[in-house]
Amino acid sequence: QVQLVQSGGGLVQPGGSLNLSCVASGLTFSRTTMGWFRQGPEKEREFVGAISWSDNRLFYGDSMKPRFAISRDNAKNTVYLQMSSLKPEDTAVYYCAAGSGAYNRNSYDYWGQGTQVTVSS
Repeated sequence: QVQLVQSGGGLVQPGGSLNLSCVASGLTFSRTTMGWFRQGPEKEREFVGAISWSDNRLFYGDSMKPRFAISRDNAKNTVYLQMSSLKPEDTAVYYCAAGSGAYNRNSYDYWGQGTQVTVSS
């Protein structure tokens, strides 16, 4: 049984930073591409970024780079999303996902529970 358990998130002021983590179990993490998506209020789920399993190649959605950075630790089965210079429009529920693709949400088979990030003063 595959599980993706997210942690981090919360309330942060504009310009602040926040880190999210996602621990995977039940899959071969070292051979799985991991992605991050977000869904703001009344918005479509949006690609944030991904990191491939084969060569740690990074993919980012429009406007994410360089404020957002993704990394992974295969020894801990964990993928990270570091966010900085946060803006109110970054407010969303953030999801980690495991799959075989990069930008396309349909190429991800498993999803985390989601974690709320609110950027507000």
